[in-house]
Amino acid sequence: MRLFVGLGNPGPKYAGHRHNIGFMAVQRIAEEHGFPAFRSKFQGQLAEGRLGNERVALLMPTTFMNNSGQSVGEALRFYKIDPADVIVFHDEIDLAPGKLKCKTGGGHAGHNGLRSIHQHIGPDYARVRMGVGHPGHKDRVPGYVLHDFAKADEAWLDDMLRGCADGAPALAEADTGRFMNAVALRLNPPRPSTGTKGPTPQPGPEPPEPEPEEDEARSPLQKLVDRFK
Repeated sequence: MRLFVGLGNPGPKYAGHRHNIGFMAVQRIAEEHGFPAFRSKFQGQLAEGRLGNERVALLMPTTFMNNSGQSVGEALRFYKIDPADVIVFHDEIDLAPGKLKCKTGGGHAGHNGLRSIHQHIGPDYARVRMGVGHPGHKDRVPGYVLHDFAKADEAWLDDMLRGCADGAPALAEADTGRFMNAVALRLNPPRPSTGTKGPTPQPGPEPPEPEPEEDEARSPLQKLVDRFK
């Protein structure tokens, strides 16, 4: 059993915010893998289904970001799972937009949603860090993450979310390498080959033979005669 948690704030006002990329990820996973509709449970929105051979619960806490741990802790106790079975999708300002990394354990780096989860279940859970970029100064961070993605972000954001859905079965099996590869294939797809070769170069005219030096043009016999003159 795995618990995938998407972090964000509830309500249409926040739906397009950078801070809500975790919500977006679990919603896309639910859509692409045929999960039933989300229902209210554990102070959040919950959907249960399967990813590959693994049973998975998708959870979006509706406690607002700063109290996300209340919802996660309640779900953890209900399913009787360990923190290691929890995977949290969240925005990461220390990664450039369109970059994604996985991590297990460690600090919360000032992220209020992670801070709350630490308080309720400890640090030993996995995270999918979804890069949204940094506004350039720490004082601008709250306004930056609590703001909609820019129009220019739409393409990479959709690719990242589709990649998360593609790789979700691998992530449920704790194969983070395969999950990361699935995301990378969406963000940086290989260039298609045309399947045709260019024209075969035709040989040009052979360069003319160099004119022999005067001494080289003389026959060996002539050279021998010259020695006795």
